[in-house]
Amino acid sequence: MLIERFYRAFAARDAEGMAACYHPDVHFTDEVFDLHGARVGAMWRMLCERGKDLVIEFGAVEADDSTGQAHWDATYTYAAAGRKVRNSIDARFEFKDGKIVRHVDSFDFWKWSRQALGMPGLLLGWSGFLRNKVRATAARRLEEFMTRPGRTDPSGS
Repeated sequence: MLIERFYRAFAARDAEGMAACYHPDVHFTDEVFDLHGARVGAMWRMLCERGKDLVIEFGAVEADDSTGQAHWDATYTYAAAGRKVRNSIDARFEFKDGKIVRHVDSFDFWKWSRQALGMPGLLLGWSGFLRNKVRATAARRLEEFMTRPGRTDPSGS
């Protein structure tokens, strides 16, 4: 099953295997990112490369020919603050030509921000201000990752 293959690759931190599950026209969204096409694969490459202690667990996988869903948990150290995070995520998928064309991850941003950022997350994690700041930082880091010296492919591969 495509979703299981995607998460097995993720658990192995195999970003290329993950990217191979996506349709070229993929659209990914979560509480932080809103990405299309090759940028989606670049995001996973960045997260897999930087997530030195990343542990992925997944289950509750259901799918038919056009849609699917899963639940997954990510445990890692949020590098910007050096804090341990366990994020619980529900994922929804749409398929086209046997690949993932739409991927939506949903999680409790306030809960994540309390773990990742400590007191600022506790006090401001509910606010649009903090969410927008995290989004802007993540977008900047992805852009830096994709354009860093030595990269010849702007998609981050």
